[in-house]
Amino acid sequence: MRQIPLLSYLLGVLAFTSILEVHAESPYRYYDWNVTYGTISPLGVPQRGILINGQFPGPTIDCDTNDNILVTIYNNLDEPFLITWNGVWQRKMSWQDGVVGTNCPIPPNTNWTYKMQSKDQIGTYMYFPSTEMHRADGGFGGFNIHRRPVIALPYPEPDDEFTVLVGDWYNLKPQYIHGAAWMLRHKLDYGYGMPMPDGLLINGKPNNTIFTGEAGKRYLLRVSNVGIKTSINIRIQGHTMILVEVEGSHVLQETYESLDIHPGQSLAFLVTLDNTVKDYYIIASTRFTRKTLSATAILHYNGSNTSPDNHLPVGPTYQVHWSMKQARTIRWNLTANAARPNPQGSYRYGGINITKTIIMGNSAEKMQEKYGIQKMYYGVNNISYINPNTPLKLADYYNISGVFNFNTSRNQPTPGPMVHGTVVYDITAHDYAEIIFQNNEATTQSWHLDGHNFFVVAFGANEWSPDMRRKYNMVDAVWRSTVQVYRNSWTAVLVSLDNKGMWNLRSAIWHRQYLGQQVYLRVWNDEISLRTENDIPPNALKCGKAVNY
Repeated sequence: MRQIPLLSYLLGVLAFTSILEVHAESPYRYYDWNVTYGTISPLGVPQRGILINGQFPGPTIDCDTNDNILVTIYNNLDEPFLITWNGVWQRKMSWQDGVVGTNCPIPPNTNWTYKMQSKDQIGTYMYFPSTEMHRADGGFGGFNIHRRPVIALPYPEPDDEFTVLVGDWYNLKPQYIHGAAWMLRHKLDYGYGMPMPDGLLINGKPNNTIFTGEAGKRYLLRVSNVGIKTSINIRIQGHTMILVEVEGSHVLQETYESLDIHPGQSLAFLVTLDNTVKDYYIIASTRFTRKTLSATAILHYNGSNTSPDNHLPVGPTYQVHWSMKQARTIRWNLTANAARPNPQGSYRYGGINITKTIIMGNSAEKMQEKYGIQKMYYGVNNISYINPNTPLKLADYYNISGVFNFNTSRNQPTPGPMVHGTVVYDITAHDYAEIIFQNNEATTQSWHLDGHNFFVVAFGANEWSPDMRRKYNMVDAVWRSTVQVYRNSWTAVLVSLDNKGMWNLRSAIWHRQYLGQQVYLRVWNDEISLRTENDIPPNALKCGKAVNY
C-alpha cells in the first residue's frame, strides 16, 4: 500500500477540518413558552399577571454569539399577543421582530415560532410583550448573549453572573377585574392621564430577592429596566460598580457609586465582594419623580448571619444635570473586541459623511374623540402613529396599497395641530443618518430603535441647532439601541442604517408608544439576496389585507 507522507496527511486533515468549520451551522437552542394568565401579588395586591411557563418574570434566555434561537410561543391569553426582543439585532430578520408593524399578532389558543440568530452580538438585553399595554402585566425577562470561547473578555473573568430586572409596577385597582394592563389601557382610552407607578420591583419583588456570592470573588450583574414609565437609579450598599458593557458594547471601565438606567435600557457592571462578610442592600429608586419609589434586594455573602445595615446610601432624585454628566462618561472602549476578534473601535464612525438628518420632535396634544372625550395622543413632529390592520412588512412585501404612504413622514418638527398617520420613513440601505431627538417637555424621555445600534454623540439642553455638531463626540461615543432624552433637552445619535427591513423606532415609555409616539424606518435597496435580508418565513402569519396572500 502506498504510504502518504506525514506532512501531506496533516495538510489534508487541516483542509478537511477547515471545510467542516466553514459549513458547520451554529448551535440551535429551542424554547417552548406557554403564555398564560395567573394570579400574582408583586406589591401585595393580588392581580392577574402574564406568566411564561408559570414564571413571573419570565425565564432568562442564555445563549452564545451566533447561536440559532427558536422560541415557540403558545398563546393561552384571551387576546392576540407578541413578544419583541429589545436590542437583539435580528440581522436580516425583521420578519422576527415581534412588533405589529412586522408581525401579525399570535391569536389566542394558537402558537407561533420565532427563529432568530444572535448574529455577531454579545451583551445584555431583554424581551417583553409588544402588544397593547401587556407589558404592565409581565411577560418580560432577560436575554443574555455570551461570548464564544475564541473571543477574549476585555475585563477580568467574573466568577459568576446575575440577571437583574428592575422596573416600575402598577397595582390593580379594586374596581377592575382584569390585570393592570387592561386597567391602564381603559384609563388611557377614556382620556385619563398615565398615573404614577405604585412601586418598583427587582426580579418581580419589591424586596427579599437574594443574590449570593463568595467573599473576595467578582460578579457580573446584568441589569435591564423592564419598566414602562420610570427612569431608575441602582446602587449597592458598601460597594462600587465597574461598568463594562451597555447593550452589546464594551465601554471604558469607569467606577460608579450609582448608575441611572432608563426605560428599555440594559447594562452590565462588575462588583467585587471585598467588604465585611455580611449582607448588603441593592437599592433601586426612581428618578425625576415627585415621590421617590424604591425597591431593595440582598447581596448576601455566603456564610453571613448579619442583616444589612438600614442606613441606605442616598441616591439622586430629580437632578437632571447630574444624570447628563454621568451619561457623557459612558464611552466606547476602542481597545476592546466585539463579538468578533477585531476591535469594536476599528469602526471609525466619525469619518463617515451624513446622508440624512431627521429631527424627531416630541408631540403631545389632546384630541376630540367620540362622546366628547378629550384623549391625549403622543406623536413625532405632530403626527400620532396609527397601527393599520395589515403589518407594514407584509404590505411592503406583497405590494399591498392603502396601508402606508411615505409622504406621511416629516423630517423635522412641523407647526400645526396633531394629526393621525401611519408614519414610515423611506430609507436607502446604508444611509448614514443623523437623528436628533428633540424633547421640549418637562419629563425625561427614552427612545429605542429595533434592528440597529446607534452612536450617542451628544446630549444638550434646550433646542438643537446645526451649530451643536461641533460638540459631538466623533471618536468614542457609546454604541447602543436605547437612549434617554432629558427634559427640555435634545440627544443626537448617528446610525448606519445597514440592516434591511421594516424597523420600529419608538418611545420606550410605553403609554406614549401605545398612544402614537413611534414611527417605522423602511431600510431598503433593490438588491435581492439572502445575504442582505432573509425571505419571508414559511410560518408567517397573515392578517388584514394580506390574509389571502
